[in-house]
Amino acid sequence: MTGEPDLCPARLRRARFAIAGVFCAHGAVTGSFATRIPWIQDHAQLSAGTLGLALAFPALGAALTMPLAGRINHRLGARTALRLLLALWTLSLALPSLAPNLVTLCFALFVYGATAGMSDVAMNALGVETENRLKRSVMSSLHGMWSVGALIGSAAGTVAAHTGADTRLHHLIAALALTAAGLVAVRGVLDLRTDADGEAPPHFALPPKSALFIGAIGFCAVFAEGASMDWSAVYLRDVLHTDAGLAAASTTAFALTMALARLVGDRVVDRFGPVRTVRAGGVLATAGGLLVVTVRHPGAALAGFGMIGLGIAVVVPLAFAAAARSGPAPAQAIAGVATITYTSGLIAPSAIGAVADATSLVVSFGLVTLLAFALIAGAAVLRQRPAAARTGAEPPAGPGTASGSAGAVNQDERAAIQP
Repeated sequence: MTGEPDLCPARLRRARFAIAGVFCAHGAVTGSFATRIPWIQDHAQLSAGTLGLALAFPALGAALTMPLAGRINHRLGARTALRLLLALWTLSLALPSLAPNLVTLCFALFVYGATAGMSDVAMNALGVETENRLKRSVMSSLHGMWSVGALIGSAAGTVAAHTGADTRLHHLIAALALTAAGLVAVRGVLDLRTDADGEAPPHFALPPKSALFIGAIGFCAVFAEGASMDWSAVYLRDVLHTDAGLAAASTTAFALTMALARLVGDRVVDRFGPVRTVRAGGVLATAGGLLVVTVRHPGAALAGFGMIGLGIAVVVPLAFAAAARSGPAPAQAIAGVATITYTSGLIAPSAIGAVADATSLVVSFGLVTLLAFALIAGAAVLRQRPAAARTGAEPPAGPGTASGSAGAVNQDERAAIQP
């Protein structure tokens, strides 16, 4: 692929801020939707069971359509593809609240998830390319901006719910505002285009083997994140018998911990590299899990959940970066990792509930602790390639060439994402 001829430091800084804005807008959609799920449930007249069925459709839509992102990038170019996919995602926020029944809600959530997944792949691919040209890690802070966006969206949704605002109006206004903000942000991202004689990627393709191993690390982190987000409050209430206010505070504290850790995580990655960072995070998350399941005290549980959040915060950003550098088809690898992590986020809450029903919540979080420990053992798959770049030799020219902790591409090179 060819890129912009002007890659001066000022242009790269602008591209970084622009892609950060894209991540923030993407996260704000998720936060806006999550806070109004009770209203949507009542509007569609769904039971808890049928709502659970409907909420599986976003992950299904994402898993089935994320492999298409590479072909869309190839046909339209990275910036145009991101502009289209992000706009479809932000506008899709208005759909679920319009659904009057289960069937239409499932269809709306399928579209919602499909546009979420494809735009997720597109923005992560551009985030990695921006990181390559800056020659330092930025993926953690980009995902931190996603978390900031989710917090902003959820805060606005909480205010709207508290005032009794109709979700259809709330989500329509939010969709239009976030679409406008996203389109403004996309104007500043890198403009990467496919060579005219380049071969188009297949519509659907299995992810490369390297992405499967990297995705397994992301799976462990996202499982621990989903379990802690959805079940930490229940754990404090049912196991430790705290009041509802303290139990709810555990979820907010966990989300804030994740956001703050991601915003500062790039400095840690630049200093210690992805493998040592993830191993240290795995140690911290494992210690936090052990604190949760062995010390039956609310303070210890809150500290333990905070340690889990700190430990896993940068794993998924590093997994996306490693996937993009794992072979000749970055978009395909990113789509594979994204599919695995989306699947983990889908099954984690129900798996924790199933284990708790069969045994106890303590055993459920024992499982989370084991998955956190797996980060220590599996961190080596995030080791960056090629080896020549790590030994100081001249790296071969080409897209996604890694160097140091963030991956280096000479600023005058025009190689970019190759879907």
